[in-house]
Amino acid sequence: MEDLFYRSTLSASGLQFSTLEGSRPRAGEAPRPIVLCLHGFPDHNRSFRQQIPALTAAGYRVVAPMLRGYEPSSQPVDDDYHTIRMVEDVLGWIESLGVLRVHLIGHDWGALIGYQVAALAPERLLSLTTIAVPHLRRMPGGIWQVPQQLKNSWYVLFFQLRGVAELALRRNDFALIERLWRDWSPGWDPPEEELRLLKRTFRQPGVVKAALRYYRAIADPLTHAASESRRLAFAPIQVPTLAITGERDGCIDTRLFDEVMRGADFSRGLKVRRIREAGHFVHQEQPDEVNQQVLEWLRRYDRE
Repeated sequence: MEDLFYRSTLSASGLQFSTLEGSRPRAGEAPRPIVLCLHGFPDHNRSFRQQIPALTAAGYRVVAPMLRGYEPSSQPVDDDYHTIRMVEDVLGWIESLGVLRVHLIGHDWGALIGYQVAALAPERLLSLTTIAVPHLRRMPGGIWQVPQQLKNSWYVLFFQLRGVAELALRRNDFALIERLWRDWSPGWDPPEEELRLLKRTFRQPGVVKAALRYYRAIADPLTHAASESRRLAFAPIQVPTLAITGERDGCIDTRLFDEVMRGADFSRGLKVRRIREAGHFVHQEQPDEVNQQVLEWLRRYDRE
């Protein structure tokens, strides 16, 4: 499966990010719309292995980078993992790709970053597709209506325990990662080969620490980067947005989408789609349904 993808590298913020792509760009080839795919936690860019071939076959150039910190070449010396920095990475990737605008797809942390890219630089996006995570603008009220989410989010507090969380994540050959995948997508068994490759990503130097710093940056009350990240997280969206949720999601309760996703916050349009018999990793569990929904959305906005 690994050999099906073309590998490349993108540069941004003085860092290097490896990518998976559906096919190598050919000299003289007519430009194709670019789809950038952003993964989440605990995950890596192979999260989109079932989207890349489908979108490539439909005529898109698909680029799925590793997020900041998920390999040694993209770990900044200042350990800055506020979301504003990942937004800057994405805008740098778009510059590196030599285009004005892209379609952006994000899952989990990739969704949170996607909302913030759309808030800061809507002119750089043709469309936004988010998977598994709703917009945060109305989240405080949503949690009041869906208190189960507080229980689901136990890991966010646990990851604040420096040293302890790192040990727990590595313990017993990353058994906690397997537990999260199975708790968040109940009834689905992740392919053993994919878990093996995922653990290989997390065994690289610095990756565990970097992945946990995403969560610790949330709790930063003081820095300018934290303030700017929070401002973008709650800003309205001016990009046409498709939001996909799995009805069985054990990480982000799917009922939150009913409480917090409001068309008034999405001036260019919002479509929410709930996928049956799927959990948090909905794009891996039900790839055909997700790919159909995504392709219909992308085609609507290719020339916007």
